[in-house]
Amino acid sequence: MSLALMWEARAAEGRGEELLAWARAQRLDPAPSRRETFRAPQDRVLVITWWEAPYDAAVPELPEPEPGLVTRAVHRWRFEAVASE
Repeated sequence: MSLALMWEARAAEGRGEELLAWARAQRLDPAPSRRETFRAPQDRVLVITWWEAPYDAAVPELPEPEPGLVTRAVHRWRFEAVASE
């Protein structure tokens, strides 16, 4: 089964590039089978990691960034694959 973890944060004013660099530098052990990093307006950063694991598996996740780097707590979601096209 494929599990996708989504991690999304909004940077503090003017710190979008710093948050993006921070997210890209975070290493997960073990590494996911796939990882993608995105950015969006309002200095938001999204990281999606894919794992060959059941929905409730204990897999490493990106941590909370240091205080002051983000405007709010990180949003996290888990999804399981139901189809691939």
